[in-house]
Amino acid sequence: MRSIYLLFLSISVLSVHAQDAGRAIASAAQTIASVNPIIASANARIGVGIAGPGRQLKGFVHGQDHFPMQSVFKFHLALTVLHKVDQGQLSLDQKVFVSKEDVTPKMYSPLRDRYPDGTVSVTVRELLMDAVSLSDNVACDVLFRLVGGTAIVNRYIHSLGIRNLSIVATEKEMHQAWPVQYKNWTTPAAAVALLQKFDTGRILSPSSRSFLWDCMTQSVKADRIRGLLPAGTVVAHKPGTSDTNEQHITAATNDIGIIVLPDGRHLVVAVFVSDSKEDDSTNAQIIARVAKAAWDAQGL
Repeated sequence: MRSIYLLFLSISVLSVHAQDAGRAIASAAQTIASVNPIIASANARIGVGIAGPGRQLKGFVHGQDHFPMQSVFKFHLALTVLHKVDQGQLSLDQKVFVSKEDVTPKMYSPLRDRYPDGTVSVTVRELLMDAVSLSDNVACDVLFRLVGGTAIVNRYIHSLGIRNLSIVATEKEMHQAWPVQYKNWTTPAAAVALLQKFDTGRILSPSSRSFLWDCMTQSVKADRIRGLLPAGTVVAHKPGTSDTNEQHITAATNDIGIIVLPDGRHLVVAVFVSDSKEDDSTNAQIIARVAKAAWDAQGL
């Protein structure tokens, strides 16, 4: 009799799981269906990745295409730095020398604004906060040098099983020639997978994960993933933005992040707007509308 009860219980649980999976798949399809009209009329190449609270809830538009990351790759760099912290190879409180040659005037850098002449030692913690929260280009390149270069970051992310991406150029190198930025690319699917690994604690120690989470929730560019979400919504994200060339093409307006839903569950969103002939506001609005569509698909 007990075995019959257990069999019935197992069948019931499987049935509930099947129903949940079916609802999740339907929700994913609904999300993508609502995203398609948003991107259809844009004069740009757009990639989208969305992963909901359920394991089955994933949806992609051009999910395996290559998109230039721009500053999105500072998330990958931060993961590498904090992995080395967890391994005891680095410390958040150790000082790193920033030379006069580091503080190049051609790149966006609040760090340079604070220390215009360089020749100063700052902590790894300060460099990470600047690079992730403020998207500081000088801090980014100092951290690349600290870990051993872009190849080290690329290799580490690949070691996590996220292989559909390439990180080969620093910020300074990207600023030297327009085509170089396209060498730092990811697929939307790879971006979502990496965010999920980070979010579920499968990469960093709890303390390192918490530190990076805090940096990402303070990240700039509130008009993208956060743009149309309810006030007060917590979003841990990393945007990326290119220049616009003489042909009025913006190579990259991106944002990848984790949205905390009202019930505490997490929603992962990655949007890459590439080679756009739209203005900056329209590019940001595309990302905001995609994130809102993903939010609405949760039935909130």
